[in-house]
Amino acid sequence: MNIELRHLRALAVIGDEGSITGAAAVLHVAQPALSRTLGQLEERIGTKLVDRSTRHLELTAQGQLLWERAHRILQSVDEAVAEVQAGPAPLRVGFAWSALGRHTVALLRTWKDDTGTELVVRRVDDPALALRKGEIDMAFFRAKPGPPSFEHALLGHENRMLALADDDPLNRKGALSLDDLVSHRIALCSNAGTADLQLWPKSSRPEKTVVVANVDEWLTTIATGAAIGVTSDATEYSHPHPGVTYLPLPNTSPVPVYLTWPRHNRHPMTDRFVVHAKQILNERTPDPARK
Repeated sequence: MNIELRHLRALAVIGDEGSITGAAAVLHVAQPALSRTLGQLEERIGTKLVDRSTRHLELTAQGQLLWERAHRILQSVDEAVAEVQAGPAPLRVGFAWSALGRHTVALLRTWKDDTGTELVVRRVDDPALALRKGEIDMAFFRAKPGPPSFEHALLGHENRMLALADDDPLNRKGALSLDDLVSHRIALCSNAGTADLQLWPKSSRPEKTVVVANVDEWLTTIATGAAIGVTSDATEYSHPHPGVTYLPLPNTSPVPVYLTWPRHNRHPMTDRFVVHAKQILNERTPDPARK
């Protein structure tokens, strides 16, 4: 099977742009030439990758899978060339909500000093997709993502916090528990990983929820009093917001913090970064036994 980089690059850009016309413009080639390149790829693989039967071009299931892999393959080639030309590629670490909270600055400052490798931290809406496409090398998660193509390391745990509007009556109730929140609307975000309805017993879960797309919508929803949120103490550090108060939620399970990376095509500094991140957390997290 003679698959060339130009075939993969064509599919990657077609999937990104959602049209042959847009992809041809990005690649600076004529539309007929790009269509022929796509046809060659489909013929050599032996399966349809792009569905043109609808009004809008769509990738088939097989096309979607190869589109993601194509991004990673092309990224690996680009990084290999860059590494040969200019030394090791930067390690790109992504997060959707917060990186390591109050430990993030220490992580950034010590990594390059200890390893000589650049560390780039990026906020992305969907870290799992960014990993599959090769846009980042590792990601912080507050819940372990499911695909078996990922590997994980548990770094530690964070305390749960309640986020609510400054003028919310709950602010004046003293120590709070999950039971105090049942009658309130809860703001949920799928990429946060810090809270879902499974926190509550099945018999007494909040009935009112609002689903938001990212941390900015979550904070705005809470600041306006439309909902309250359950999160971890990293959010309080990374996302202070006018109009939002963070309160502790004692006697609730802590939030696990994972580092996740692709099982294949991993960055050569992956293992070292895991050790480094754990060391930062252990050095700067107070030991409850010492109090």
